[in-house]
Amino acid sequence: MTLLAIWRRTDEPGHDVAQLKQTDLGWLLNGAAVYLSEAGPARLDYTVQLAEDWMTKSGSVRGFIGPQSIDLTIIRNEIGWTVNGQRQPAVQSMVDLDYGFTPATNLQQIRRMNLKVGDKADFPVAWLVAGASSLVVLPQTYHRVSETEYIYEAPTVSYRATLLIPDAGFAQDYPDGWILETGNAGRAL
Repeated sequence: MTLLAIWRRTDEPGHDVAQLKQTDLGWLLNGAAVYLSEAGPARLDYTVQLAEDWMTKSGSVRGFIGPQSIDLTIIRNEIGWTVNGQRQPAVQSMVDLDYGFTPATNLQQIRRMNLKVGDKADFPVAWLVAGASSLVVLPQTYHRVSETEYIYEAPTVSYRATLLIPDAGFAQDYPDGWILETGNAGRAL
């Protein structure tokens, strides 16, 4: 199975495209975000390798933000998390990797937790902010209010919105950030 999506940024010029592909090792999420940042044009190519149960195994981010080059390798194993070989003690107990520059990395949390309508759960993540070289904990809560809607909260960044997420798992509407391009509902191939 392969799942494809393309989003348009709603807060500044930009796009993001992602592909989720089943592999012999589980799942591979890869994509590219191209947008205008405060530092200038940005292009970030990213991957997240997921186990069959949707737990993060590794990730990478390569590209640039304005004049800043980005080249990060992220590993999660039994010892914990590292970024370019540097231990990340603040996020050692986290299971999910979330990139702050794409809506694609909510997918694995939604798939893994498999909330029923009415269920609410806290799912903090190891979060990478665009341009950073270390991971931080991002507390977040998902409350599934319908078959396709989740009230999402990330209190430390003052974000609360209702995300529209169809069965496929990619966010279709991420208010004040991203919207799936017309005619593209997170197409499965």
